[in-house]
Amino acid sequence: MVAVIMTAGLIVWTGRVQAESTGRKAVERVSAVYPLIAKNNRIRGVVKLEVVVRENGSVRSAKALGGSPLLIDSATEAVLKWKFEPASQETTEVIQVQFGD
Repeated sequence: MVAVIMTAGLIVWTGRVQAESTGRKAVERVSAVYPLIAKNNRIRGVVKLEVVVRENGSVRSAKALGGSPLLIDSATEAVLKWKFEPASQETTEVIQVQFGD
């Protein structure tokens, strides 16, 4: 089980992954899985994603803007399952997922 702590717009999955959104409020977040190969090799860092969010709050697409190739797939897979608050139009958000302690 992963503990989730909310502080000042930052979601921290204790000891595993933290993520931050820069615009529309995420109302449901799915934790990214820290890939075993990355964890065993002590690969840490930030994956930056550009996320297109539909009017209804579901994620339409996510494109990596940067990060370790060993971490990008896990971060993308998790963020595609996020839900944001509804809005009057589609928006583009920048999400950062931090891997490591």
